[in-house]
Amino acid sequence: MTPTPVGPPHAPHRIRRVFAALVVAVLVGVCVGAGVWFLLRGTSLGSGSGSGSGSGVGAGPVPSVTATPSPAASASTASGYRRIQDPVGYSLDVPRGWTRTEKEGRSAPVVGYAAPADGRRLQVFRLAEDTPAGSLDLAENDPGYGFALQPGYQVLDRASGTTWAELAYRYDDPELGARQVVDHRFEAADGTLHAIRATGPASLPAALVRDPLTRARASFCPADTECG
Repeated sequence: MTPTPVGPPHAPHRIRRVFAALVVAVLVGVCVGAGVWFLLRGTSLGSGSGSGSGSGVGAGPVPSVTATPSPAASASTASGYRRIQDPVGYSLDVPRGWTRTEKEGRSAPVVGYAAPADGRRLQVFRLAEDTPAGSLDLAENDPGYGFALQPGYQVLDRASGTTWAELAYRYDDPELGARQVVDHRFEAADGTLHAIRATGPASLPAALVRDPLTRARASFCPADTECG
């Protein structure tokens, strides 16, 4: 018996197989492309947002690009100074390298910062009087302890405003020799009254003694207070 020839598969079957193969290829391509896009997106998540906590694949927290320095940090950018958060209850800028001391005053702790080399000092303390001008007048003229009683006392300058008063003077210290002083008393941002005193040898330029006080006053901010 002669075998019956077998012809090629019917065209419809072959078309369906080719179409199915194309569909599978397209689906695989789409999945691979989507996976690559997700991985690339994950590694850069947060780079253009303000969320600050992107969690891409293999990436740690992403810092917020919208963060800005706080006013306290901005105030500390002067060269040669550093910001101090003093445990007494305020922050201010003092020269780098100056050492801190604290002692109990008549009505409040007196915090001191001293230069290790040239004898300059800052003193910071809270006032008990009602006004800066009244406090400074009492400190100068009290018959028992006023610094007008010090040997060699001489007023160099005097000024005042609505919320502050200042006196610059010199005197002769029995141990340190001739000294110059700038005593600045003021109302702080929270309404409390404070004094910042700058002292140094009379032989130094007056600006060199005053500059740390100027910087301390400009940056002074009581704790838990918004300061401009």
